[in-house]
Amino acid sequence: MADLRALPKLRDSMSYIYIEHAVIEKKDNGLLVLQETGSTQVPVANICVILLGPGTSITHAAVRTAGENGCSLLWVGEDAGGYYAQGVGETRRAHHLIRQSELVADSEKRLQVVLRMYEKRFEKHLEAGLSLEQIRGMEGARVRSAYQRASREYQVEWRGRQYDRSNWFRGDAINRALSAANAVLNGICHAAIVSGGYSPGLGFIHTGRMLSFVYDIADLYKTRFTIPIAFKTISEGKGEIEKRARQACREKFREEKLLNRILPDIDDLLDISHDEHFEYLEDDSSPEIWWDPIMAERRTS
Repeated sequence: MADLRALPKLRDSMSYIYIEHAVIEKKDNGLLVLQETGSTQVPVANICVILLGPGTSITHAAVRTAGENGCSLLWVGEDAGGYYAQGVGETRRAHHLIRQSELVADSEKRLQVVLRMYEKRFEKHLEAGLSLEQIRGMEGARVRSAYQRASREYQVEWRGRQYDRSNWFRGDAINRALSAANAVLNGICHAAIVSGGYSPGLGFIHTGRMLSFVYDIADLYKTRFTIPIAFKTISEGKGEIEKRARQACREKFREEKLLNRILPDIDDLLDISHDEHFEYLEDDSSPEIWWDPIMAERRTS
């Protein structure tokens, strides 16, 4: 990041900062970022999430300061192209997780989210009366068309999506490029999901895996990002395929500001209202918030 004072928005109500190749220390009531180019003071109280990239060291006092100011820490790959671990900040509010769980547990509500996810992929409203099987058939045709279109555009032979998890190099060049690009996309979606207080395991279309929701969200962006990037990578040469595909993805994600879009897209899919009223105590860390079936019924009615 060229200027740490210019904080981009993860969404309107949440700001984040990405830091790499730096030492982070506590200074007064904030953080001090030390890099070869100089030092920058970070007002941690105004930041919800700090993404810690490669080559970053942070002191115990700095971590404590972040926690005391309600700032979460995420350890990520280069340009947030991977998600490794997190440290939870001060907030104990679970609004997004509760909403996500509610929608996953109710078959009718879950189906509505699934339909909205497919509509976002298709970029149009679905006709009434279509079955889920028909919609999945349409999705398969859409993805196959995206592969064929990229194959024609970049003059790269396409024989189908085939890869062997147990033998990476058995796959052909384009399949390896696609896998590498998708891994970066999954990483940035994972980081955004955790930053927003959602569960990566509570998927709607995908289910039963700890990253099911990550796969749901990543699938929204594959035809726009990873498919054309992978084919373009192969058209430019077959050396260092995975490295070049990852670099191209990171550059494109930054150029298109993908990280800024993910949480608003999730909020839209799950019909999250940030004006929704929840009864909370002044002390967010207090466990004394009681469930009331009458209030719960009013919120869902």
